[in-house]
Amino acid sequence: MREMLLQDTIAAPATAAGMGAIAVIRVSGKGAIAITSGLFSREKGKKKLTEIGTHRIVFGRFVSGEEEIDEILVSLFRAPHSYTGEDTTEISCHGSPYIQERIMDALLQAGCRKANPGEFTLRAFINGKLDLTQAEAVAELISAQSKAHHQLALQQLRGSVGKGLEDMREQLIRYASLLELELDFSEEDVEFANRNEFMELMQRICKRLQELLDSFKGGNAVKNGIPVTIAGAPNTGKSTLLNALLGEEKAIVSPVAGTTRDVIEDVSYIKGVAFRFIDTAGIRSTEDTVEQMGIVRTFARVEQASIVFYLAEPGEIEKDTFSEHLNDKRFLNKRLLLLVNKCDLLNKQQEEDLSKKLLSLTTHPVFFISALHGIGMDKLRLWLEALVEHEYLNTRETVLISVRHSDAIRRALDACREAMLRMEAGMSGELVAQEVRESLYYLGLITGKVSTEDLLDVIFRDFCIGK
Repeated sequence: MREMLLQDTIAAPATAAGMGAIAVIRVSGKGAIAITSGLFSREKGKKKLTEIGTHRIVFGRFVSGEEEIDEILVSLFRAPHSYTGEDTTEISCHGSPYIQERIMDALLQAGCRKANPGEFTLRAFINGKLDLTQAEAVAELISAQSKAHHQLALQQLRGSVGKGLEDMREQLIRYASLLELELDFSEEDVEFANRNEFMELMQRICKRLQELLDSFKGGNAVKNGIPVTIAGAPNTGKSTLLNALLGEEKAIVSPVAGTTRDVIEDVSYIKGVAFRFIDTAGIRSTEDTVEQMGIVRTFARVEQASIVFYLAEPGEIEKDTFSEHLNDKRFLNKRLLLLVNKCDLLNKQQEEDLSKKLLSLTTHPVFFISALHGIGMDKLRLWLEALVEHEYLNTRETVLISVRHSDAIRRALDACREAMLRMEAGMSGELVAQEVRESLYYLGLITGKVSTEDLLDVIFRDFCIGK
């Protein structure tokens, strides 16, 4: 069925719906140039579209029967030198919804079919113009709402994920074929695959797959907004800090302890990167059931956070509970910043004395701020900007941003590790090869070397029509 649909010539608007200065309607397939040419009128003596070479832009009129619809530009791309790998035309017309509708109607009556969501990119994949990771990167680029997400999607579109995985697959295929060959000579008890070289290869591949898997946490955070949890005791100014970071009154601020009982969050952009700032319930011992539930949610958000802002006010630091809270095991292995709020209440000497005391209590970075008056907020934002530059924007390493890729790599890694265990245990080459084949399957699933119609439907169904 899919093969039959791929023989169709498809058309769809490639620009967003609604009124605009211009719109673009894309046509792709064997009949794209002929169908467009039949609806395209030029001055006498000018060549028809069917007589023009690839990568040309031609001015003329779009006509339906005897009626002129619009003056248009047609961009012409001949196979295989197009986005889809097929003959393609792109009709640039005025952005009136009426004009777009008339052009689409004429194309459909002339023999085109309206494209399904993502069908142009699907054809690009099937025709070998993109691997599956690059095809998915197109959707990531379209949906990117931050500089970092855009850069990671662009990196994936250039093949950073697919090329690396294909290199691993080629090496694994070589050893898998040698292991399979041994099965044909099982009675002679010969070995074609060098076991030491195989183990070294598997160790390198496992290391690389683990690095990719570890990168997903950061990549997913960039894609959906880096989660920053604001935690601390009640009445330390967490809600005021949230409002200051967002630049709006998002959270209710009150001198009454325990005002915030549930999670409040919103997104702010710093250096082109989305941060999800999350205000939480104050951490303290309480008999209030609702407040207890809020504190449980606080630590759940701490667990999910990439960064934790632990907020304290000067008077709290002198209390025993401060060290207990700050050294809570749930904060271990977290990127934590200690923010001393309400620093406007301190004179210079008091701030210096408090800084010395904190050096003996924590190794976390310390910032003195006043969320209410904006003191120290610029330094805090500069710290976040530096973090973004160092860890998210300037990285040359491949970073995963797809849940599907992460899941497949985890499965491939499990299979590689099992293959090593079987090899170390002296199991037969057949049992080792079984796990290698499993790993190859999941690596191929990522790039599209192994694909099913159901998988392709899932990947492309959320694309824009016209892409």
